[in-house]
Amino acid sequence: MMPLQLTIRRAQPADIPQIVAIERTAFADPWDEKTLQESLAYYPETFFVAKNNGDLTGFVAGGLEDTGEEVYGHIMNLAVAPGCRRRGIGQRLVRRLEREYAVLGASGVQLEVRITNAGAQEFYRRLGYREVFQIANYYANEEDALVMMKWFRF
Repeated sequence: MMPLQLTIRRAQPADIPQIVAIERTAFADPWDEKTLQESLAYYPETFFVAKNNGDLTGFVAGGLEDTGEEVYGHIMNLAVAPGCRRRGIGQRLVRRLEREYAVLGASGVQLEVRITNAGAQEFYRRLGYREVFQIANYYANEEDALVMMKWFRF
């Protein structure tokens, strides 16, 4: 396995075809191209890609939410190309997004993960996320979601 020559930068519209390809390999019910384009257009400051030796190897799409009482980040989508998993790319993408949220004034980050996806839950636990509550029938196949949060300490 070659060492990573990883760079993380904000996503650009030209990245969408490669993001779509990774999305399709990562999820049973992937976001479509239009949804990814809209996410990038709406949240360009919190949509990042990872590139290794020039190849797009992963991405994270997030948004900033303001409840009127609290501003927090929301990790909406994270995926790493199959041949590049378990090499720290997902962790680096999440950490980069968390830094951006902190700069933008967020007090924490929220995400949803499938109740059956123990691997993803453990990944987020290692990054400091904790279970908050469940949402019944959240996904298209009516699977429940586990909501996880990480609060920033300033």
